[in-house]
Amino acid sequence: MSGHSKWATNFRAKSAQDAKRGAAFTKIANLITVAAREGGPDINSNFKLRLAVEKGKEANMPKDNIQRAIDKGAGTGKDGAIFEEVTYEIIGPHGVGYIVEAVTDNKNRTVADLKAILNKHGAQLGSSNSVAWNFDRRGVIILDGDNLDDDSELLIIDAGAEDIIKDAQWQVITPADALMIVAENLKKQNLNIKEATLAYLPKEELTLTNPEEQEKIEKLYNLIDNLDDITNIYTNANW
Repeated sequence: MSGHSKWATNFRAKSAQDAKRGAAFTKIANLITVAAREGGPDINSNFKLRLAVEKGKEANMPKDNIQRAIDKGAGTGKDGAIFEEVTYEIIGPHGVGYIVEAVTDNKNRTVADLKAILNKHGAQLGSSNSVAWNFDRRGVIILDGDNLDDDSELLIIDAGAEDIIKDAQWQVITPADALMIVAENLKKQNLNIKEATLAYLPKEELTLTNPEEQEKIEKLYNLIDNLDDITNIYTNANW
């Protein structure tokens, strides 16, 4: 099983950043709204909505906020803004690739904000599959690493995991279409799930050892992530 993943570092950093700037609820609400609009308001039949609602619960989002976001997506809310999901591929300095997911009610604004950052930091928007070819869409389940051992690893494998990445938090990698099935199997084993989500994982990581290069790549990552419309950002850079 694998021993390292930049995604784990990104997950921890992103969670901390969102909490500090108070943007998490807004971003999650937009995800819930889009999911409800696309697949309906029933979390039992709408896999995408179920993931978004679970993310809201994990962030301690109030139930009223979650319901308002669902109502908005289902067309029963009072806010007339229409949100949609957009994915961007970015070619950064030193050949680093980024995949950026956004939820926005104004794509022109989102692109303009993104380009303003990229132009100042030696990066550019890429064409379709210019970056995505190096990423796989996978399910990622974050487990609390406390009290996990070799027996836990066997349970996780039996639950349908493709891979396990051991860190302070264990990451369970699954096929994208098996994410919720594996998560349910893990819950039945009384394993503590901190997050279950779909992610883009790099097929090959690019390791940066030069401190100046590392600083440049991390700064660009954080600037993109700080944009209000951005919900997720993935990179093949390992620093």
